[in-house]
Amino acid sequence: MNKRSMGLLGACALALAGVGAPTLAAVVTVYSADGLRDGRSNWFDTMFAAFTQQTGIDVQYVEAGSGVIVNRVLAERTAAQADVLVTVPPFMQVAAAAHVLQPVLLPAEEEAALGGSSAAPWYPLIQNYSCWVYDAHSLAAPPASFDALLAPRFKGRIQYSTPGQAGDGTAVMLQAFQAYGGKPGGFAFLGRLQANNLGPSSSTGRLAALVNKGEIWIANGDVQMNFAQRREYPNIRPFFPAGPDGARHAMAMPYEIALVAGAPNADAGRKLIAFLLSKPAQQRVFDLAGGFPVRRDVSASGPVAQALQHIVSGVQVWTPDWSQVAKELSVDVERWHQVTGN
Repeated sequence: MNKRSMGLLGACALALAGVGAPTLAAVVTVYSADGLRDGRSNWFDTMFAAFTQQTGIDVQYVEAGSGVIVNRVLAERTAAQADVLVTVPPFMQVAAAAHVLQPVLLPAEEEAALGGSSAAPWYPLIQNYSCWVYDAHSLAAPPASFDALLAPRFKGRIQYSTPGQAGDGTAVMLQAFQAYGGKPGGFAFLGRLQANNLGPSSSTGRLAALVNKGEIWIANGDVQMNFAQRREYPNIRPFFPAGPDGARHAMAMPYEIALVAGAPNADAGRKLIAFLLSKPAQQRVFDLAGGFPVRRDVSASGPVAQALQHIVSGVQVWTPDWSQVAKELSVDVERWHQVTGN
């Protein structure tokens, strides 16, 4: 083990002070949306190893699309198999409305560092933003606007993940609503885009590999996941197409973390959540996850932080009313299927 890893373990040991001695529960099970385990030396693997080293609790990891993983929690509500859920909005809101989450109470100083007491039964874990990626080997520049994605030369060269199954795919639908002034205009655009769309995909993560190989030229994504994937897929580049108003927008879509109701190892789950939200763990978010820390006491310093800030420079960030999105999600997804034929 190198000195840097030993330093991380030592810092995380301090973060766990007061959490308690190693638990008798040998395993904590995490159900997670994809993205935080992408790339080598990724944040999840590094943090899980440090957590296990310090507590003796192994981490069992299950990954799928954001909506798929929440549907699994819902299906297991009478006999929960997961302890910790990591997903993105609006799927965390869907889980909360279905009463499959339970509160996690952090110390007051930790709550303050995270922006105050959470009224919801979850915490933000890593801040992130929706985007698109293009193949820089096949294209000299990305399409400048959403309308440009409709060009005939992109027929069969675009693919985006399925709304309702993948968080980033749901973001594509919501971004279309925002760019075209509401649902009628957004669905009209998605209907036209279908002429170029290769087909549905339940997961966004797999699309970057297709873009990198030039099998498709454009796919949807998010800043954190695609930044981490560039270590393995050097041809992908993030971009933000402009709407009809000429402005480029990115939707804020943080990874969120919660404790599952009826979790078989709830105490171990609470310890893992506290560990991942601790300052030592959050200080590694920039360089290992390629995302943005959620703690107020972690500064944006270093080359990775600067590179990430450059990616979103000049882009207007917006946040939907997630509670309303969650209420209307099933109807909107059904409408998406109707207009796209997927």
